[in-house]
Amino acid sequence: MFQTGVLIVFYGLLAQTMAQFGGLPVPLDQALPSTVNPALPLSPTGLAGSLTNALGNGLLSGGLLGILENLPLLNILKPGGGTSGGLLGGLLGKVTSVIPGLNIIDIKVTDPQLLELGLVQSPDGHRLYVTIPLGVNLQVNTPLVGASLLRLAVKLNITAEILAVRDKQGRIHLVLGDCTHSPGSLHISLLDGLGPLPIQGLLDSLTGILNKVLPELVQGKVCPLVNEVLSGLDVTLAHDIANMLIHGLQFVIKV
Repeated sequence: MFQTGVLIVFYGLLAQTMAQFGGLPVPLDQALPSTVNPALPLSPTGLAGSLTNALGNGLLSGGLLGILENLPLLNILKPGGGTSGGLLGGLLGKVTSVIPGLNIIDIKVTDPQLLELGLVQSPDGHRLYVTIPLGVNLQVNTPLVGASLLRLAVKLNITAEILAVRDKQGRIHLVLGDCTHSPGSLHISLLDGLGPLPIQGLLDSLTGILNKVLPELVQGKVCPLVNEVLSGLDVTLAHDIANMLIHGLQFVIKV
């Protein structure tokens, strides 16, 4: 009878131990570690996902869409506007010369969008590159027809470099490195246009203008906002990411 009671107690304790550790018995001669080191995040919901979410939300709350919607395109395209006023004025003249008597009176930016951010880490693990994909529609208005002449869809990527630096007090900070438009990322497509007019010639001329002025214009407006958002990141998130970068530890999953 005594032996039966001992067995009952033994198996009861064994069943309880297995339940606590997922059904797997723990070797009797192996002690459990007192602490468990946290593993690196294995999915975009870890540090990488938290960073892109924080940057995206920060850009939106910082007024990114309003910045895009109020791009001073027409002012730059007018003669005397921008840093190369004469040249840009001449380019605008090419557009208006496609249709004799045509005067473009307005280029309106509509439907600004921030698409899904991309994130990659440099091979040495010390830098991050954030791709910020932007989209807008451009509506070209003219008094000649009393309505919109062209409607264009424009997409452009801004690439921001993020790195960690250590100050004189030994503290680690995230800083913005290069921030520029991604070469070849500007795409312009025709959404609609008035059929009777020589749209293709006008579209080609206007696309040439936008290729020259739009990337630099967007970069100049968006990059300061990126720097502002980066400076205002959650302290714990910024510290964790900076610590990973300063030690060259990979935490961004390659897809």
